[in-house]
Amino acid sequence: MNKVSENPLKNRDLDRGTMPLVIVTTLFVTLYLVSNVMAVKVIGIANLFFFDAGTITFPLTYMLGDVLTEIWGYKTTRKVIFMTLFCNILMVICTQIGVWLPAPEHLQETNDAYNHIFSCVPRIVLASLIGFLCGELSNAWFMERIKIWTKGRRLWVRTIGSSAIAYFFDSVPFVLIAFYGVVSTRELLLMILLQYILKFAIETIFATPLAYAAIGFLKKLSLGR
Repeated sequence: MNKVSENPLKNRDLDRGTMPLVIVTTLFVTLYLVSNVMAVKVIGIANLFFFDAGTITFPLTYMLGDVLTEIWGYKTTRKVIFMTLFCNILMVICTQIGVWLPAPEHLQETNDAYNHIFSCVPRIVLASLIGFLCGELSNAWFMERIKIWTKGRRLWVRTIGSSAIAYFFDSVPFVLIAFYGVVSTRELLLMILLQYILKFAIETIFATPLAYAAIGFLKKLSLGR
């Protein structure tokens, strides 16, 4: 009995240069989708501080965007950004189909909760797509420009500097589109201000050290090939 020859590509391990890109891209897309769903919940503290729950996880997408730009360059990062936009549109289409489909009467409470959450998602995603597109593209572009200006030195300057600019282009359109008419003007302005401050603080305190660690590891991995 003749043996069927194995496809040489079937069990081949992913190249060291490919697997890190797959992992970073997967985390990037996942965190962005999660942030958009979390953004439906508005957090209010002492009737003074208002921000959506997605603000907590969203800065991590910028950190991963920094890693993508630093290791693979602006062109690759731009492709990942547009792929992420497509994934968000796909999420909206799929969840809306779920909203439109009927549910049994004994699960009406669960159905109402699902419909309430995912009926808000299209507006959140539209706001996020515009803010994300403006913010992430400007973040990647400025990071690459700052890298040229600093001649590749001081990684923290380009990660924090590019984010300081990008968060403005992200937060303003996102909050205005997602929450205009839903919350008061005062809450709207406070949300814009607090979103910017929180995102920038998370980026500076937590995301930048993570970016340093990830970029250092990936560069060592690349040199070890």
